[in-house]
Amino acid sequence: MANKGKVICPYCGTGCQIELTAEDNYIKSATGVSDNPVNQGCLCLKGYYGWNYVGSRDRLTTPLIRKKNGKFSKDGDLVEASWDEALDLVAKKMLEVKEKYGADAIAGNYSARCTHEDNYVAQKLLRILGTNNIDHCARI
Repeated sequence: MANKGKVICPYCGTGCQIELTAEDNYIKSATGVSDNPVNQGCLCLKGYYGWNYVGSRDRLTTPLIRKKNGKFSKDGDLVEASWDEALDLVAKKMLEVKEKYGADAIAGNYSARCTHEDNYVAQKLLRILGTNNIDHCARI
């Protein structure tokens, strides 16, 4: 049995309203809500097609780190790691970039498939690290 629910699209700050149809805990379709004054039933490509990842069986559930001989290496194989190990590595690498190239270089390396919440957390972190150069991936 299909379930429907209205949500605000998480991809950018425009505020488009979407009606998602889900079946067996998988999103089957997304349609714009016609009486919403922001998008008037229209959706961009991300709002319309950007939902397959939610129920994907390929979605990662554990952090992966490239390791060679038990240590991080760009030439290593991807192996499962704990969240603490992964976050410690990310923090270490971000600080290395900041020390070598300055805080703005960290922001230049920030790129992800982001929601509003992701961007909020990223801007808070990057400002702590010393840069106001924050961008997001809402552009198509």
